[in-house]
Amino acid sequence: MADNNQLNSRDSFSSKFGVIAAAAGSAVGLGNIWRFPYVAGENGGGAFLLLNLAFILAIGVPVMLSELLIGRKAQLNIFGAFRKLAPGKPWYLVGLMGVGAAFMILSFYAVVAGWTLEYSFYALRNEFAGKSAEELSLIFDKLTGATWRPVVFMLIFMAISALIVRSGVKKGIERYTKILMPLLLVIIIGLAIRSLTLEGAYAGLEFLFRPDFSAIDANTVLEALGQAFFSLSLGMGVMATYGSYIKKSESLGQTAISVSLTDTFIAVLAGVAIFPAVFAFGIEPGAGPGLVFVTLPGIFNQMVGGYFFAVFFFVLLVIAALTSSISLLEVVVAYFVEELKMKRPVATWVAAGIMSLLGVLCALNGAIFNLFDKTSSNILLPLGGLFIVIFVGWFLGKRVVKAELEADGRVAFYFKMFVPVIRFLAPIAIALVFLNGIGLLKF
Repeated sequence: MADNNQLNSRDSFSSKFGVIAAAAGSAVGLGNIWRFPYVAGENGGGAFLLLNLAFILAIGVPVMLSELLIGRKAQLNIFGAFRKLAPGKPWYLVGLMGVGAAFMILSFYAVVAGWTLEYSFYALRNEFAGKSAEELSLIFDKLTGATWRPVVFMLIFMAISALIVRSGVKKGIERYTKILMPLLLVIIIGLAIRSLTLEGAYAGLEFLFRPDFSAIDANTVLEALGQAFFSLSLGMGVMATYGSYIKKSESLGQTAISVSLTDTFIAVLAGVAIFPAVFAFGIEPGAGPGLVFVTLPGIFNQMVGGYFFAVFFFVLLVIAALTSSISLLEVVVAYFVEELKMKRPVATWVAAGIMSLLGVLCALNGAIFNLFDKTSSNILLPLGGLFIVIFVGWFLGKRVVKAELEADGRVAFYFKMFVPVIRFLAPIAIALVFLNGIGLLKF
């Protein structure tokens, strides 16, 4: 009864579409539209795509389901959830690590999001027109090396994120992700269609969808596993926090599968929008992180209608970054509200303010930016994910897990598969990602 009373007193998502839009919005970020295409390009295209999809279904969905389960069972933020479900035990430290990861990730992520915001203004002003590859590279170097411009755009981006989060779950996060996610989908489908009309586009589709298994090595496997894990916003407390706002009548299994498939679909669409254009203009697909900020503006220059393509593409990046940033901010805000007893507006601006200060350091100092990036990606996220599946698989117990998965009154047919995966397969896979990330496992 206490759980029901607590659920009624807390804000929650009002619909199934709201749940999926918010959770998929968190998963769909720059990792899908910026990182996925160039990592796929560096790792054999179609072969990497197949591996990534296999890992999302085999590992990503069960880990996401574990996080959602923890949040909904406790009806609390990630820190409070572990403290409630494991009273008197040190599991709460995993929750604290999740809050710390959200702090760290959004601090440098907002800087990259600020770049996308500035590039959308560049595109609107048609500043890429007539620029050579060297000049476009110089624009990006100037942007990332400048002192005040990245800071200003990062602060603008953080302010927009805070304005959405301060309004709450239903009136803020759900309302805006219901608008932003369909808009993102419409834009990326439009970009993909335009890209497919280019002469020579077929070679890009062939690269993306025809697997070259000779390109697969141990490093490709680990890259695909890491991309599957990180692109779904796992290990940082986001899904547990969002899970705490999901009603008992909703199926957690269906939510996890829907979010994972949406995330993958968007990543593939990003590949369809980018690779045909890359091949049509004879660009190297493994161009690295500069693919989006240097290579693509050069391609837009050579396209008929390239101005509109550029504007829509960078607006797409801003939207993807925003749907992820509000979820990261919500992890910290939920912690401040429920553990430090702050009012939501105060908690939002305090959290955003601290992250902005850290973001300023990241924008001004590349070493700090890289430290935050490497620490969160290589240590905090895989460790968080590892402890989460161990907690659900070995500590909560089968009866508690089964009851939560079937809370909507339907039999969770995947329960028998879920438990062995989170007890054995997922911990081994995540441990490999962690050991590879810190350099202890190299092939």
